[in-house]
Amino acid sequence: MTDADAIRQCRATLARGSKSFALAGKLLPQPARDYAAVVYTWCRRADDAVDDADPGDQPAALAQLQTELDLIYSSARPTEVTLAAFQDVVRATGIPELYPRELLAGMAMDVAQTRYQTIDDLLLYCYRVASTVGLMMCHVMGLSDCRALDNAAHLGIAMQLTNICRDVAEDWTLGRLYIPEELLEKHGAGELRDQLGKPMPADAQPALATAVRELLSLADRYYQSGDAGLPALPWRCALAIRAARNIYAAIGEELAARHCDVMGGRAVVPLKTKLELVARSAVQEVSASPIRAQSALRLSKYQPPLDRIAGPEDVLPL
Repeated sequence: MTDADAIRQCRATLARGSKSFALAGKLLPQPARDYAAVVYTWCRRADDAVDDADPGDQPAALAQLQTELDLIYSSARPTEVTLAAFQDVVRATGIPELYPRELLAGMAMDVAQTRYQTIDDLLLYCYRVASTVGLMMCHVMGLSDCRALDNAAHLGIAMQLTNICRDVAEDWTLGRLYIPEELLEKHGAGELRDQLGKPMPADAQPALATAVRELLSLADRYYQSGDAGLPALPWRCALAIRAARNIYAAIGEELAARHCDVMGGRAVVPLKTKLELVARSAVQEVSASPIRAQSALRLSKYQPPLDRIAGPEDVLPL
């Protein structure tokens, strides 16, 4: 059983780190609510360990995370409380080791300052840093139909694409640009990456906005696939995930309303709008009840295993 102090620490980490996920997480039933906070905390801890390290120390920080993951999936007990809590959740829910390993592989792409030549290259990154979290959450929430794993992975990709579009200006100041080379070249900004670390050229911003608009359109396709898997979740879990999905999609809608002016300030969703989206999510989930009932009837005869996703090739391309 996970220590109560560790759970409180993980809840606090979630509340500080993501207001959107914290709000959606309150809709989850127990123990999924606490398990989700623990998974988030492990992911946040790993991300911070790499991001907060000096560039020359990042490979060592990543290697330390791999060593910690070895410990989590061993019979030994971690002494650090949040690592021990994650081990408890892994054991209770059967999260495959492959998922957190893939997430660390995504972080390694950041450490290596990977340049994304194609959209497919970017989708691989999105799978590693976001789909893996969705797949872990499937175990946390008790997904009953493994066919919906694809949808969970696609929802993670949609949300990460939204993140990338929202954070273009912030990433630029950090010397990062996730928009693929093929999109930049397509829209007349092929030399833009060479300007990283300098002020954003004003004449490149229209092309950048067009590229972002195309990525948001791609995200919409992945959101639609993600929606198709929600009836495979228990009702309250589906409500929480739909709320998070709607809030993230609203970020993209805000960007689109600003004509994808990513340099005009970070797109945010006000709390009032978030609460309205939670209410809308509840209505949508009530409407989906007949589909959920049909899914439950189908699974009463056959329940496939929940471990069939072996890598990105199982869910990509859409």
